[in-house]
Amino acid sequence: MNNFRNEQVQNIILKSTKKTTNSFKLKEAEEGEIDVALFESGLKNLIAAEEYIYKSLPNHHLDKEDATAFTKFLIDARESINEQLSNFKVIEQEVEEFDLSKLTSNILFITPKNNFKKSLKKLGIDVSNIVVADMPLVIEDMKEINPKIPDAALKGIEKKIEHIHNDIKRKIDSINPEKIIVLGEKDKNGELLAKRATEQYSAQIHLDENLKELTDIDIKNIIEQ
Repeated sequence: MNNFRNEQVQNIILKSTKKTTNSFKLKEAEEGEIDVALFESGLKNLIAAEEYIYKSLPNHHLDKEDATAFTKFLIDARESINEQLSNFKVIEQEVEEFDLSKLTSNILFITPKNNFKKSLKKLGIDVSNIVVADMPLVIEDMKEINPKIPDAALKGIEKKIEHIHNDIKRKIDSINPEKIIVLGEKDKNGELLAKRATEQYSAQIHLDENLKELTDIDIKNIIEQ
């Protein structure tokens, strides 16, 4: 009976992680320590994913936006679980090697801060594929960000916005991107940039709590969504 249950567990785990062939092999657990922070991270993501069960009642259908969020929570939870299993030597995770510069060669990234651009460059993304939109894409949004801004200052900002759009259009002509992706943080600037880039450039959106903590694997997963 135990052997049968072990085979069931093995099949479930293998099916759930069959993104790459033989990504790991199951082994007998060895002694080790529970990474509580990692466990809590996985649990929080599963709880966040569970909300979509109730949100999608009665038929549990998710639109594209909710499906993206739901599966992101599951993927993040799976990564935490896999890492925890790896700590106990139950699985051996293969390190997938890839060249991020090649993967992103036909992707245009729009990000709201220059230090985000530097972070992306460190990961291997060509700076010619990155536009820093440090101003809103629509002048009206500036009032939402800073309601006290004087009208006289808006003229200079409007010119900067024009330069940003010109930069985006030049890079689109140069790269002919397969995708345009907004990488921003979950704040007012990021949300407004995401909204306007979706409207004007049909951009894919990824807003994160801390963009500078994104890894090359995170970027790869974002591209593949």
